[in-house]
Amino acid sequence: MEGNTIFDYFTSKALAAYYNTLLADKNMQPFLGDELFPAKKKMGLNLKWIKGAKGLSPSLSLSAFDVKSTKKDRIGFESLQTRMPFFKNDMLIDEELRQELLIAIESGNTDYIDTILRSIFDDTVTLLDAAAVARERMRMQLISTGTIVMSNNGQEYSYDYGLAEDQKHTITTKWSNTNSDPLKDIQDMQEIIENKGYARPRRAITSRKVIRALMKNEGIKEAIYVMSNGKVTLTEENLRNYFRENANLEIAVYDKSYLDESGKAQRYFPEDLFVLIPEGNLGNTWFGTTPEEADLRSGATDAEVVIVDTGVAITTTKTTDPVSVDTKVSEVVMPSFEAADQIVIADVLDE
Repeated sequence: MEGNTIFDYFTSKALAAYYNTLLADKNMQPFLGDELFPAKKKMGLNLKWIKGAKGLSPSLSLSAFDVKSTKKDRIGFESLQTRMPFFKNDMLIDEELRQELLIAIESGNTDYIDTILRSIFDDTVTLLDAAAVARERMRMQLISTGTIVMSNNGQEYSYDYGLAEDQKHTITTKWSNTNSDPLKDIQDMQEIIENKGYARPRRAITSRKVIRALMKNEGIKEAIYVMSNGKVTLTEENLRNYFRENANLEIAVYDKSYLDESGKAQRYFPEDLFVLIPEGNLGNTWFGTTPEEADLRSGATDAEVVIVDTGVAITTTKTTDPVSVDTKVSEVVMPSFEAADQIVIADVLDE
């Protein structure tokens, strides 16, 4: 890229191109929520479009309007506003890097310019990563509780998608006990959904900790040994085959984590849960129209706005004191949960 000022190099289009390249190159565990709740886009975002159990809109409490975005230097929620969650953060180019970039531009050293730009872009990509974290936190809360609860920056949101009481199943003996009966518990959970007139659930989500507990279960070990005439060493795949054959169930492990607002690692999916889900999509990740995108469409902005990840707005704005570029990432997003009636959640391990 050729240019004479910092504004020529650092644009939302350049940042979007860099981010998309990083996504293509990343070799990491994908978000489970992206698979179960595919992204969709609509103009605006009204509650009536967000469906929960029995096709009803989730209930909402507490909202705020016109909340100024907060400077961002860590992953998490910073500001929430309007009827649907509105996530917004911005970041100025670091003063030292800004000075180095200005010097590099003046010298015309393209390699030096590219090195500095990569460092600046990497810093700013954390805003886009934070937007993805916000989406996954909501989706995994839905799967594990049937609700979405968020609080930060003086704002609180709570959405209830209307799960029935029997969808939060209580098992008699926790699976931490090696003499428990997980197969019966799972079959009981499957029957809860089947008795509602839905197809018997054939998929489950859990943690590695639960899998380890299942591999210690005396009844499961004995059954696997009998099936193999005592000639098999118990493995995770043996365990999965056991549940495939006896419960027609595929089990997925999801242990992915994120950093919360305090910088502490947190799990997306609680470690002690076992959740049955139906086949197919559970809902959609609905993106609405951010104010930045709306301004772009109307032409009522001097900023540059580019949309990535279906509905995430990258906005770059020139500042003159200091001479720099302010980058803002925003999204209006919320998952729908059309399959809410077809899941069962069980806490299966002791504290």
